[in-house]
Amino acid sequence: MSSQPVRQPAGVEADDKFVVEHLARDPDFFERHPNTLAQLRLPHARGTTTVTLVERQIEVLRERAQAADRRLADFVSVARANEQLADKIHRFARRLLRATSRSDALNQIDASLREDFDAFNSRLILINVPMDAAQLANLHFARSTTADDPMLKSFEHLFATGKPRCGQVRDSQREWLFGADAEHVGSAALVPLGDKGTLGLLALASPDRERFHPGMSTELLGRMADYISDALARSPAGS
Repeated sequence: MSSQPVRQPAGVEADDKFVVEHLARDPDFFERHPNTLAQLRLPHARGTTTVTLVERQIEVLRERAQAADRRLADFVSVARANEQLADKIHRFARRLLRATSRSDALNQIDASLREDFDAFNSRLILINVPMDAAQLANLHFARSTTADDPMLKSFEHLFATGKPRCGQVRDSQREWLFGADAEHVGSAALVPLGDKGTLGLLALASPDRERFHPGMSTELLGRMADYISDALARSPAGS
């Protein structure tokens, strides 16, 4: 490829642009001028020394390879985490399928949240779900209320969307949900149960203010809500 002489523009930036455009038009330039290539020296990326163009190219390729390795490691890490979550959800579903009563289902939900998901501070609020008072008394994390409970009005938007929400919780909501443990709640996930919360509400809390944040995925929580709702609707109320 032949190159036509081009008048070099004035100014440093214009000079840089001129060189870039010229080399782009003439990719064989350094093949015709190997001595020029050998004489080129570039600042080292991590010091004050200089290196040849070839050495710099090797360094750039090495950095790109390292970046690709890091991305691959991240992908593998995410894949493993997703696999672990899928396994936990599978165990959660099997626990509920084996439940022989509503009380048994609640016990299985409580055990799975603590053992599989490390959710030690959780609350399950049941709305108009028939439950024996003695059975609920044995479950620290669950309680029953009626649809006319005035505190439920503060969750109207959550129930209307029918989707889990993560982040900060209002003081009044936090105290109603977690009682004496409210002061230890830094963030929470609120999960409607049933069609637009008709069966109740699952609340998961963490002392970490960033554990449940608005930007996190709620797909897992949505699946849990479906399993819980189906189990409560299917299981008889007896013990």
